[in-house]
Amino acid sequence: MNLPNSITMSRIVMIPLLLWILSPHFPWQSGAEQELLASILFVLASITDGVDGYLARKRGQITTMGMLLDPLADKIMVTAALIALVAYEPQVVKVWIAVIIIGREFLISGLRSIAASEGFTIQASDLGKLKTVIQIVAVVSAILAHHWFQWDLWLITIPVRWTAVTAIYFCAAVSIISAVDYFIGFWKQIDRASRDRRSSFVLSRRKGAGTQGAN
Repeated sequence: MNLPNSITMSRIVMIPLLLWILSPHFPWQSGAEQELLASILFVLASITDGVDGYLARKRGQITTMGMLLDPLADKIMVTAALIALVAYEPQVVKVWIAVIIIGREFLISGLRSIAASEGFTIQASDLGKLKTVIQIVAVVSAILAHHWFQWDLWLITIPVRWTAVTAIYFCAAVSIISAVDYFIGFWKQIDRASRDRRSSFVLSRRKGAGTQGAN
C-alpha cells in the first residue's frame, strides 16, 4: 500500500460520500451547500485520478494492485455519479444518456481484459482523454444546474444549465466515437495477433515436414 495506491483508495472512499451528499438524506439542502460540496468532491476525486498515476510513474511504484484499482475506481466513480444524477437532475442527465456512457465504460473494460489475455495493450487515444475532460465538466455542471440556471458575474454571464446539457450530450457523442475508435484499434491488434499465430503455425508445420523428409 504505497502512496499512489493510497490516493486511489481515497478516490474509492469518496464515492459513497458523493452519493450521500446527492441523496435526500443530506442534512443541508436549503442553500447551495449540497451542490457545492458534491462538485468540489467530484473535482478532487478527478484530480486524484491524474495524481496517483503520475506519482506511480515518477516514484517507480507501479504495482499490480494499482493497475487493478485505478481503472476500477474511475469506472465506479463515473457510474455512481451518473446514476445519482439521473435521480438528482433528471432534466439534464437522461436515463438513455447515462446508459450510453456507462455502457461504453463496461465495453472498454471488457476489451482491455481480452487484450491483456492476448498479451497486448491498447493505449488511450486523444478521444478517450477528451471524453474524460468532458465527463468532468458534464457531471460538475449538472450538479450545479440543480441550484443555478446561470451565474451572473459582473459583466459575464455563465449559463450553467446550458453548459450542463451541452456537455452531457457532447459527452455521450464522444463516448460513442471513442468506443468505436478503441474497438477498431482492438480489432487491428487481434487480427495482427491471429495472423502472427497462423504464420507461426504454418512455419512450424513446414519445419516439421522438412525434418521428417530428411529422416
